[in-house]
Amino acid sequence: ARSRLRRISGARKALLRSLVTSLFQYGRITTTEQGQRTSPRRRQDDHPAKRGDLHARRQAEAYIMDKAVTKKLFDEIAKNYTERNGGYTRIVKVEARLGDNAPQVIIALVD
Repeated sequence: ARSRLRRISGARKALLRSLVTSLFQYGRITTTEQGQRTSPRRRQDDHPAKRGDLHARRQAEAYIMDKAVTKKLFDEIAKNYTERNGGYTRIVKVEARLGDNAPQVIIALVD
């Protein structure tokens, strides 16, 4: 059974869209280590920007919440991954969060 992150579908989709937008905006994000939270996001960040056509840009704009981030994705980030066939992100485990001891990970774009 696939985990639903204990959210209704709209809130779950918004959470994943927000994670992907933040990842492309800042290059790395820190979030809790739930396989459910990181694995669906990994499927979403395959780069349509590598194609670079209008259809790919419109698909990205439909998913990414900020048009400036979409522009950055197509103009700057995609150039770094033209020769790469996959593996655009890296997940590194870090220390647990102080408040509730939740395990944390850093998700970063591979340079």
